[in-house]
Amino acid sequence: MEVWAVLIALLVALLILHYLKQLWSRRHYPPGPLQLPLIGAIWRFGFKIDENTLIQLGKQHGNIYTIWLGHLPIVVLSGFQAVKEALIDHSEELDERPETPLLRTLIKGKGIGLSNGHTWRQHRRFVVVTLRKLWRGKKGMEQQVAEEAHQLVEVFARSKGQPLDPSMPIATSVSNVICAVAFGHRFALEDERLQKLREAIDFSLQFVCSFGYALYEMLPWLMKHLPGPHKKAFSCVEMVRSFAKEEIEKHKENQSVHDPQDLIDFYLLQMEKSRNDPESTYDEENLAQCIFDLFVGGSDTTRSSLQWALLLLASHPDIQDKMHKEIEDVIGSAHSICYQDKKKLPYTNAVIHEMQRFKFAVFLGFPRQCTKDFKLHGFLIPKGTIIIPDLRSVLLDPTQWETPAEFNPNHFLDKDGQFMNREEYLPFGAGARICLGMQMAKIEIFIFLTSLLRAFSFQLPEGVKELNQKAIIGTTAHPHPYKLCAVPRCNT
Repeated sequence: MEVWAVLIALLVALLILHYLKQLWSRRHYPPGPLQLPLIGAIWRFGFKIDENTLIQLGKQHGNIYTIWLGHLPIVVLSGFQAVKEALIDHSEELDERPETPLLRTLIKGKGIGLSNGHTWRQHRRFVVVTLRKLWRGKKGMEQQVAEEAHQLVEVFARSKGQPLDPSMPIATSVSNVICAVAFGHRFALEDERLQKLREAIDFSLQFVCSFGYALYEMLPWLMKHLPGPHKKAFSCVEMVRSFAKEEIEKHKENQSVHDPQDLIDFYLLQMEKSRNDPESTYDEENLAQCIFDLFVGGSDTTRSSLQWALLLLASHPDIQDKMHKEIEDVIGSAHSICYQDKKKLPYTNAVIHEMQRFKFAVFLGFPRQCTKDFKLHGFLIPKGTIIIPDLRSVLLDPTQWETPAEFNPNHFLDKDGQFMNREEYLPFGAGARICLGMQMAKIEIFIFLTSLLRAFSFQLPEGVKELNQKAIIGTTAHPHPYKLCAVPRCNT
């Protein structure tokens, strides 16, 4: 027994020494929650994260702090000054995405959202240029957004002022805008393939903010052999890519080389042009991943923003009435709305900005990875460190906003009632990796929302005093399911 007692004591001593050695080797990183052996600081989150978890950690540990995911350090930036300095002043050092075990398995360095280096630069340039061409084309994308908004108004009108859940029709309309961009056509509201596509994307996004995801990143050598939600996430991503590949095959059969109509057409044309270029990264696998990235980056966030917008308008009828009056006074009900009209609608523009500030549709900013060592607020951040900009903390920063915890459109109005931009408004990120779908999202939200407001007054159902304004957290932060009444206005 004495021998066993000595061996156990020796083992415990070695584990303590190993733990202390780890703490010493990590001393240069910014402070953060207590890290435990094997699991790091994951204990701090338990099995549930709410929308204020990281903001609270920022208050406890400072504007730059480290969360250890097992042996993996993740540096979180909290508040406007820290995020601005990192993403704008150090944009070049932070123009890469992390290459974690799960992302290497899922993405394989393809596409645009999570790729790096030459592949990312080539595809970002291509997508930015192509989107610009599609907005200016014969059937401009803004016109297609307007047509989709008209379809959404018709769906809402069928409810005849009775309580309805707006989430499904909004999701279909937003997804159809991406379909128009990528595939050149839309799907019917009840189309089963589109519903399965959305479900696959939703599960993939939910998984990324789950405990199962953290486990895979900490123990990839074990998790890849075990069943679990990660297996379903893999199959969901593959299902979306297969959906994209089917559309690519259809386009190859009916390719319009001289008159490209959508992203796939332009990409296949680019593949043909680059066929003899040894540095070209254009291929069908990258195209399928780009389409997946567009759906992930462009549909769920816009859908959440519109869901929050209707919830907030129904909860603040005075603000809704003032928006509607401005739209009617300036544009009237006879003319169609275009994106340029926002310049004539300062109050409406301010409310839309405030909606996205007050109820930010993303839980965090998308992570970056350092390409080299750099100093930030006195801390040396080593090359390869994962950086997460907490954009929610920027949009709620009490040192920048007059009433950060209130829904207050005056945040974006000057003393004369004119709209004013603010540098603290960073819902789309900043720097080299700023959201490339930013312009498309702005156009969609403006046209969808103003079209709906011209047609309906949004009211709480009879007997309902207030709607739940707490967010359900995944990769996006969307509202709990709710119903409201879209009451037709007398002039529609």
